[in-house]
Amino acid sequence: MITIKNLSKTYRTKKQNITAVDQLNMTIDSGEIFGVIGYSGAGKSTFVRLLNRLEEPTSGEIIIDGKDIVKQKKNELRLARQEIGMIFQHFNLLWSRTVHQNIAFPLEIAGVPKKERKAKVDHLIELVGLKGRENAYPSQLSGGQKQRVGIARALANDPKVLLCDEATSALDPETTDSILDLLVDINKRLGLTIILITHEMNVISKICHRVAVMDTGKVVEEGDAVHVFQNPQQAVTKRFVQQLDGSEKYESLSSAVLNEGTGTIIKLSFSGENVNQTIVSQTAKQCNVDINILQGNVLQTQSGAVGSLFLQLVGSETEVEKALDFIRSANVKAEVQELV
Repeated sequence: MITIKNLSKTYRTKKQNITAVDQLNMTIDSGEIFGVIGYSGAGKSTFVRLLNRLEEPTSGEIIIDGKDIVKQKKNELRLARQEIGMIFQHFNLLWSRTVHQNIAFPLEIAGVPKKERKAKVDHLIELVGLKGRENAYPSQLSGGQKQRVGIARALANDPKVLLCDEATSALDPETTDSILDLLVDINKRLGLTIILITHEMNVISKICHRVAVMDTGKVVEEGDAVHVFQNPQQAVTKRFVQQLDGSEKYESLSSAVLNEGTGTIIKLSFSGENVNQTIVSQTAKQCNVDINILQGNVLQTQSGAVGSLFLQLVGSETEVEKALDFIRSANVKAEVQELV
């Protein structure tokens, strides 16, 4: 549905040129939830604003449904933007308007008749779970409710694409989960393509089918969410994954364990059906090793469960190798962890 070719954005100043997006190439399929993650300054927010030309590209192509919006003139672009909804980190609501009036605003601009407009807004209010709050003003709403208004407003013109720029970063964890659940529901009900910009890996793990990792304006890694979680290749990706699987904490923990005795620290990586295997107890039965569970984690992604488990194996070198072979024979990835 969306093809991006050699997309770049350079800000020019008197002293220097700053490239925020650098020769970016990407394909996003119709109906998928595609995540773009990166640390501050990676260029991800600039990228998402290029997709509806809130920022003008320096070069490149943005092809949506076969049309390059970079080449579109003002009137063509105005119509194209009606098919691209956008929600923001800080809601961007009109504070003098009620929930109903905020959602109706883009329909007013589009010239939709009043009766049709009311029916559409009523439907959207129910869709996003705000029934009974139609006449409330933004100042009377919680953060999650404000974001639900933003989502409903973005859906008013029946867009084919929904852009989410850090849509949950101003919310608490419980509210974040409810908003992500809503986005998944909308994706399934409407077949909407969602592009989600975030710096939070838990957001990617919860709802995204595929993910691209940005660093210094470039996409440094891209793929299915499960594959990226299990096989991060770039240093920046590994840092994000460590936030979720606990591996950033294992070094001090395993050092403390090894200081008290001997053993080999291993990391097990699971996905899909093998998450439910009783691999630890089976290994203990089959091999003459003592097993100490250090820490573990299981994540539910849109493509299935992904898990990691850190173990200390204590035994002879031969028995430890036998244990590793046994674990790997069960299609579980096992890596010996080296302490730095």
